[in-house]
Amino acid sequence: MTLSLPILGEALDELTNAFPPRRTPVPQPGDVGQIMGFFTDTTLCIGCKACEVACKQWNQLPADQYNFTGYSYDNTGHLGATTWRHVKFKEQIGENAGRWLMMSDVCKHCESAPCQHSCPTGAIIYNDFGDVYVQNDICNGCGYCVSACPFGVLGRAEGQQDDGHAHKCTLCFDRQSDDMTPACAKACPTASIQFGPVDELRDRARGRVKELQDRGNQRAYLYGADSVGDYGPLNAFFLLEDHPNEYNLPENPPQPFKGQAKRYAASLLTGVALTALAAAVFGKRS
Repeated sequence: MTLSLPILGEALDELTNAFPPRRTPVPQPGDVGQIMGFFTDTTLCIGCKACEVACKQWNQLPADQYNFTGYSYDNTGHLGATTWRHVKFKEQIGENAGRWLMMSDVCKHCESAPCQHSCPTGAIIYNDFGDVYVQNDICNGCGYCVSACPFGVLGRAEGQQDDGHAHKCTLCFDRQSDDMTPACAKACPTASIQFGPVDELRDRARGRVKELQDRGNQRAYLYGADSVGDYGPLNAFFLLEDHPNEYNLPENPPQPFKGQAKRYAASLLTGVALTALAAAVFGKRS
Protein backbone atom coordinates (compact mmCIF):
# COMPACT_ATOMS: atom_id res chain seq x y z
CA MET A 1 0.00 0.00 0.00
CA THR A 2 1.40 3.38 -0.95
CA LEU A 3 0.21 6.90 -0.26
CA SER A 4 1.54 9.76 -2.34
CA LEU A 5 2.80 12.84 -0.57
CA PRO A 6 0.21 15.13 -2.24
CA ILE A 7 -2.65 12.95 -0.98
CA LEU A 8 -1.19 12.86 2.52
CA GLY A 9 -0.65 16.62 2.42
CA GLU A 10 -4.25 17.23 1.40
CA ALA A 11 -5.47 15.01 4.23
CA LEU A 12 -3.39 16.94 6.77
CA ASP A 13 -4.62 20.28 5.39
CA GLU A 14 -8.24 19.16 5.70
CA LEU A 15 -7.64 17.96 9.25
CA THR A 16 -5.90 21.16 10.30
CA ASN A 17 -8.59 23.34 8.71
CA ALA A 18 -11.23 21.36 10.59
CA PHE A 19 -9.76 22.74 13.82
CA PRO A 20 -8.72 26.34 13.06
CA PRO A 21 -6.86 28.31 15.73
CA ARG A 22 -9.29 29.64 18.32
CA ARG A 23 -9.27 33.38 18.50
CA THR A 24 -10.51 35.53 21.32
CA PRO A 25 -13.98 36.75 20.34
CA VAL A 26 -13.63 40.48 19.67
CA PRO A 27 -16.91 42.41 19.84
CA GLN A 28 -17.57 44.32 16.63
CA PRO A 29 -18.70 47.96 16.75
CA GLY A 30 -22.43 48.07 17.00
CA ASP A 31 -22.71 44.42 18.11
CA VAL A 32 -21.57 44.68 21.71
CA GLY A 33 -21.03 47.73 23.84
CA GLN A 34 -18.83 47.57 26.90
CA ILE A 35 -17.92 44.07 28.04
CA MET A 36 -19.52 43.54 31.45
CA GLY A 37 -18.23 41.34 34.23
CA PHE A 38 -17.61 40.75 37.94
CA PHE A 39 -14.82 41.67 40.35
CA THR A 40 -15.06 39.62 43.54
CA ASP A 41 -13.00 40.93 46.47
CA THR A 42 -12.60 38.02 48.88
CA THR A 43 -11.22 40.30 51.62
CA LEU A 44 -14.70 41.80 51.93
CA CYS A 45 -16.70 38.55 51.83
CA ILE A 46 -18.39 37.68 55.15
CA GLY A 47 -19.88 34.38 53.99
CA CYS A 48 -23.48 35.52 54.40
CA LYS A 49 -24.60 33.73 51.20
CA ALA A 50 -26.88 36.59 50.21
CA CYS A 51 -25.51 36.23 46.68
CA GLU A 52 -26.41 32.53 46.55
CA VAL A 53 -29.92 33.18 47.76
CA ALA A 54 -30.49 36.15 45.46
CA CYS A 55 -29.21 34.17 42.47
CA LYS A 56 -31.50 31.23 43.19
CA GLN A 57 -34.48 33.45 43.87
CA TRP A 58 -34.14 35.57 40.74
CA ASN A 59 -33.38 32.65 38.42
CA GLN A 60 -35.94 30.37 40.11
CA LEU A 61 -33.34 27.69 40.83
CA PRO A 62 -34.27 24.88 43.21
CA ALA A 63 -32.50 24.36 46.52
CA ASP A 64 -29.72 21.79 46.30
CA GLN A 65 -29.93 20.37 49.79
CA TYR A 66 -30.49 21.44 53.36
CA ASN A 67 -27.73 19.43 55.00
CA PHE A 68 -24.21 20.64 55.65
CA THR A 69 -21.53 18.98 53.55
CA GLY A 70 -19.00 18.73 56.37
CA TYR A 71 -16.90 21.45 54.78
CA SER A 72 -17.46 24.22 57.32
CA TYR A 73 -20.72 26.09 56.63
CA ASP A 74 -20.90 25.01 52.99
CA ASN A 75 -24.15 23.28 52.08
CA THR A 76 -24.10 23.64 48.28
CA GLY A 77 -20.67 22.11 47.63
CA HIS A 78 -19.77 23.52 44.24
CA LEU A 79 -21.01 25.36 41.18
CA GLY A 80 -23.41 23.41 38.99
CA ALA A 81 -26.68 23.35 37.13
CA THR A 82 -28.67 24.73 40.06
CA THR A 83 -25.94 26.70 41.88
CA TRP A 84 -24.62 29.60 39.81
CA ARG A 85 -23.03 31.42 42.76
CA HIS A 86 -21.27 29.35 45.38
CA VAL A 87 -19.75 30.70 48.61
CA LYS A 88 -16.65 28.74 49.58
CA PHE A 89 -15.50 28.47 53.18
CA LYS A 90 -11.90 27.59 54.02
CA GLU A 91 -10.85 27.32 57.66
CA GLN A 92 -7.10 27.60 58.17
CA ILE A 93 -5.90 26.63 61.62
CA GLY A 94 -2.29 27.36 62.55
CA GLU A 95 -0.24 26.84 65.67
CA ASN A 96 -1.15 30.15 67.22
CA ALA A 97 -4.26 31.31 65.42
CA GLY A 98 -6.79 30.52 62.74
CA ARG A 99 -8.42 32.44 59.94
CA TRP A 100 -11.22 32.14 57.43
CA LEU A 101 -10.96 32.36 53.68
CA MET A 102 -14.32 32.97 52.02
CA MET A 103 -15.06 33.51 48.37
CA SER A 104 -18.18 33.72 46.24
CA ASP A 105 -17.35 31.72 43.11
CA VAL A 106 -19.03 32.14 39.73
CA CYS A 107 -18.57 31.46 36.01
CA LYS A 108 -15.45 33.23 34.73
CA HIS A 109 -17.09 34.25 31.41
CA CYS A 110 -13.78 33.62 29.62
CA GLU A 111 -12.92 35.71 26.57
CA SER A 112 -11.96 32.46 24.84
CA ALA A 113 -14.26 29.99 26.54
CA PRO A 114 -13.58 26.25 26.08
CA CYS A 115 -17.24 25.49 26.78
CA GLN A 116 -18.22 27.64 23.81
CA HIS A 117 -15.57 26.04 21.60
CA SER A 118 -16.64 22.51 22.53
CA CYS A 119 -20.39 22.96 22.03
CA PRO A 120 -21.44 20.98 18.91
CA THR A 121 -24.86 22.61 18.55
CA GLY A 122 -23.97 26.28 18.88
CA ALA A 123 -25.97 26.53 22.09
CA ILE A 124 -23.24 28.52 23.87
CA ILE A 125 -22.70 32.01 22.54
CA TYR A 126 -21.38 35.42 23.53
CA ASN A 127 -24.36 37.65 24.23
CA ASP A 128 -24.87 41.38 23.75
CA PHE A 129 -22.74 42.16 26.82
CA GLY A 130 -19.84 39.88 25.89
CA ASP A 131 -20.85 37.26 28.46
CA VAL A 132 -20.86 33.50 27.86
CA TYR A 133 -24.51 32.43 27.58
CA VAL A 134 -26.12 28.98 27.25
CA GLN A 135 -29.21 28.82 25.03
CA ASN A 136 -31.02 25.97 26.71
CA ASP A 137 -33.48 25.39 23.87
CA ILE A 138 -30.52 24.51 21.61
CA CYS A 139 -28.50 22.50 24.13
CA ASN A 140 -28.64 18.74 23.51
CA GLY A 141 -27.21 17.75 26.89
CA CYS A 142 -24.03 16.16 25.48
CA GLY A 143 -21.94 17.44 28.39
CA TYR A 144 -18.89 18.38 26.31
CA CYS A 145 -18.93 21.85 27.86
CA VAL A 146 -18.94 20.35 31.36
CA SER A 147 -15.76 18.40 30.60
CA ALA A 148 -14.07 21.28 28.79
CA CYS A 149 -14.35 23.86 31.59
CA PRO A 150 -11.24 23.81 33.85
CA PHE A 151 -13.06 25.80 36.52
CA GLY A 152 -15.85 23.28 37.15
CA VAL A 153 -18.57 25.80 36.38
CA LEU A 154 -21.16 23.97 34.30
CA GLY A 155 -23.40 21.07 35.21
CA ARG A 156 -26.29 19.15 33.69
CA ALA A 157 -29.61 19.50 35.43
CA GLU A 158 -30.83 16.66 37.61
CA GLY A 159 -33.56 16.21 40.16
CA GLN A 160 -36.12 19.00 40.35
CA GLN A 161 -34.83 20.68 37.20
CA ASP A 162 -34.02 17.53 35.26
CA ASP A 163 -34.09 18.62 31.63
CA GLY A 164 -30.69 17.07 30.94
CA HIS A 165 -29.32 20.38 29.64
CA ALA A 166 -26.26 22.31 30.76
CA HIS A 167 -26.83 25.35 32.96
CA LYS A 168 -24.64 28.06 34.45
CA CYS A 169 -24.51 31.75 35.37
CA THR A 170 -25.99 34.02 32.70
CA LEU A 171 -24.53 37.12 34.39
CA CYS A 172 -28.20 38.04 34.74
CA PHE A 173 -28.60 38.76 31.03
CA ASP A 174 -32.27 39.55 31.57
CA ARG A 175 -31.50 42.09 34.30
CA GLN A 176 -28.69 43.67 32.29
CA SER A 177 -31.08 44.05 29.35
CA ASP A 178 -33.26 46.22 31.62
CA ASP A 179 -30.28 48.22 32.96
CA MET A 180 -30.39 46.36 36.28
CA THR A 181 -27.46 45.08 38.34
CA PRO A 182 -27.13 41.27 38.51
CA ALA A 183 -28.93 39.85 41.52
CA CYS A 184 -25.81 38.60 43.34
CA ALA A 185 -24.00 41.95 43.16
CA LYS A 186 -27.18 43.81 44.10
CA ALA A 187 -27.66 41.66 47.22
CA CYS A 188 -24.04 41.66 48.45
CA PRO A 189 -24.01 43.77 51.66
CA THR A 190 -20.25 44.40 51.70
CA ALA A 191 -19.60 45.15 48.00
CA SER A 192 -17.46 42.02 47.82
CA ILE A 193 -19.13 41.38 44.45
CA GLN A 194 -18.79 44.33 42.10
CA PHE A 195 -20.35 44.54 38.64
CA GLY A 196 -19.56 46.78 35.71
CA PRO A 197 -17.46 47.25 32.56
CA VAL A 198 -14.49 44.90 32.96
CA ASP A 199 -11.91 47.56 32.03
CA GLU A 200 -13.16 49.78 34.83
CA LEU A 201 -13.32 46.85 37.25
CA ARG A 202 -9.70 45.87 36.51
CA ASP A 203 -8.49 49.39 37.22
CA ARG A 204 -10.53 49.46 40.42
CA ALA A 205 -9.19 46.05 41.45
CA ARG A 206 -5.57 47.06 40.94
CA GLY A 207 -6.20 50.12 43.07
CA ARG A 208 -7.70 47.91 45.78
CA VAL A 209 -4.66 45.62 45.79
CA LYS A 210 -2.35 48.62 46.14
CA GLU A 211 -4.48 49.93 49.00
CA LEU A 212 -4.27 46.62 50.85
CA GLN A 213 -0.54 46.24 50.26
CA ASP A 214 0.08 49.81 51.45
CA ARG A 215 -1.71 48.80 54.64
CA GLY A 216 0.66 45.87 55.07
CA ASN A 217 -1.35 43.07 53.50
CA GLN A 218 1.30 41.75 51.12
CA ARG A 219 -0.72 38.60 50.45
CA ALA A 220 -3.32 40.41 48.34
CA TYR A 221 -3.18 39.81 44.59
CA LEU A 222 -5.51 39.45 41.59
CA TYR A 223 -6.47 36.17 39.97
CA GLY A 224 -7.72 36.42 36.40
CA ALA A 225 -7.45 40.19 35.97
CA ASP A 226 -4.52 39.48 33.67
CA SER A 227 -3.63 36.26 31.88
CA VAL A 228 -3.75 33.06 33.93
CA GLY A 229 -2.63 29.67 32.63
CA ASP A 230 -3.64 29.33 28.97
CA TYR A 231 -6.23 32.09 29.30
CA GLY A 232 -6.21 35.81 28.77
CA PRO A 233 -7.97 38.09 31.25
CA LEU A 234 -11.15 36.59 32.72
CA ASN A 235 -14.32 38.66 32.73
CA ALA A 236 -15.07 37.48 36.26
CA PHE A 237 -11.92 37.74 38.35
CA PHE A 238 -10.96 37.72 42.02
CA LEU A 239 -8.82 39.37 44.67
CA LEU A 240 -7.26 36.58 46.75
CA GLU A 241 -5.03 36.34 49.83
CA ASP A 242 -3.67 32.82 49.40
CA HIS A 243 -2.70 30.29 46.75
CA PRO A 244 -5.50 29.72 44.20
CA ASN A 245 -5.75 26.06 45.21
CA GLU A 246 -6.90 27.17 48.66
CA TYR A 247 -10.00 28.57 46.94
CA ASN A 248 -10.36 25.51 44.67
CA LEU A 249 -9.15 27.53 41.69
CA PRO A 250 -6.58 26.07 39.25
CA GLU A 251 -3.18 27.74 39.44
CA ASN A 252 -2.59 27.32 35.69
CA PRO A 253 -5.95 26.51 34.05
CA PRO A 254 -5.39 24.62 30.79
CA GLN A 255 -7.05 25.45 27.49
CA PRO A 256 -8.12 21.98 26.25
CA PHE A 257 -8.11 23.02 22.60
CA LYS A 258 -4.56 24.35 22.64
CA GLY A 259 -2.49 22.37 20.13
CA GLN A 260 -5.45 20.22 19.13
CA ALA A 261 -4.69 20.29 15.41
CA LYS A 262 -1.16 19.03 16.04
CA ARG A 263 -2.43 16.19 18.22
CA TYR A 264 -4.93 15.10 15.59
CA ALA A 265 -2.31 15.37 12.85
CA ALA A 266 0.04 13.20 14.89
CA SER A 267 -2.73 10.65 15.35
CA LEU A 268 -3.42 10.65 11.63
CA LEU A 269 0.25 10.13 10.78
CA THR A 270 0.47 7.29 13.30
CA GLY A 271 -2.61 5.66 11.76
CA VAL A 272 -1.21 6.03 8.24
CA ALA A 273 2.14 4.55 9.30
CA LEU A 274 0.51 1.58 11.04
CA THR A 275 -1.77 0.97 8.04
CA ALA A 276 1.21 1.04 5.67
CA LEU A 277 3.14 -1.33 7.96
CA ALA A 278 0.24 -3.75 8.17
CA ALA A 279 -0.20 -3.65 4.39
CA ALA A 280 3.50 -4.37 3.91
CA VAL A 281 3.43 -7.32 6.34
CA PHE A 282 0.35 -8.88 4.82
CA GLY A 283 1.72 -8.21 1.31
CA LYS A 284 4.84 -10.24 2.04
CA ARG A 285 2.80 -13.13 3.49
CA SER A 286 0.61 -13.29 0.42
